[in-house]
Amino acid sequence: MNLIALFTDTDVLVALFAAISAAAVVFTLGAQFFDRSELQQRIKRVALEREKMRAEEMARLRGTGGNDRTTIRRGLGKSYMRRVVEQFSLQKAFADENTVEALARAGYRGPGHLTTYLFLRFVTPLVLFVLSFFYLGFIVLADRPLYLNALYAIVIGLAGSYLPTLLLKNRIIKRQQSIRRAWPDCLDLMLLCVESGMSIEHAFKRVAREIGGQSLELAEELTLTNAELSFLEDRTRAYDNLGRRTGLDVVKSVMTSLIQAERYGTSVGQSLRVMAEEGRDQRMSEAEKKAASLPPKLTVPLILFFLPVLFIVIMTPALISVFETFQN
Repeated sequence: MNLIALFTDTDVLVALFAAISAAAVVFTLGAQFFDRSELQQRIKRVALEREKMRAEEMARLRGTGGNDRTTIRRGLGKSYMRRVVEQFSLQKAFADENTVEALARAGYRGPGHLTTYLFLRFVTPLVLFVLSFFYLGFIVLADRPLYLNALYAIVIGLAGSYLPTLLLKNRIIKRQQSIRRAWPDCLDLMLLCVESGMSIEHAFKRVAREIGGQSLELAEELTLTNAELSFLEDRTRAYDNLGRRTGLDVVKSVMTSLIQAERYGTSVGQSLRVMAEEGRDQRMSEAEKKAASLPPKLTVPLILFFLPVLFIVIMTPALISVFETFQN
């Protein structure tokens, strides 16, 4: 009877229900700290996926077999080139702190390309001097004095010393133009990938795969950035490296936004959305600028080619009639 009275007592029931509610709250809040099996599995899957991506990108960077065309980086170069560069200390003579960066902007990475560039800087003037001397002295200007032909050959050799630099600048300009044309579409694709729930590594990988049909240079840079995001400790270095390799202000501004989002924890999607809108506006302004510059450019061809033909078509029948009249 005492037990029945105890459980029917109002104070006892209130205390019992309060204890059950408190236990339920504690169990609900504490379950997330004790039951981490699903979270651990997700972390493990992400780590495995990242290791897989890292292995794939490193294998691609190293290349397969002996095919040098499939590799992004080259080795140390050919042995005779390396010996010439080391024997004459060409790196001190022709290379500075901007040479490696300029080669990277042209798509040439690794010590092998640097060795080839220094070797060409050294050999090109000598080859042009010898060829021009024999061509001028024995074929074109055989009757001229020998010292005069040698002087002409020296001038041609000195001018040829800048030939590798000009070719490198031309390669940089073409590569930057290709990247600049495809960059707004790249931002749109990257924004779609990020807003769909992809991580920034998967977004770079997916966009690099899709943008390759429009710009192989941009796809190569994105692939290299994806690899750097996988194995660099500081992820902001990968973004900064992409901006320095391309040398474009539009790419550097986007990379600065990603660095700030990575450092301060802001929304990557919002940053990409703003930069994508700016990229589309800039592309439209460039198209309007080119359209506005067409009339001045067409003035000279119009005067030289269209107006003479128009005058001939208009005046020829009248001239024929006048000549026939005078002949009659």
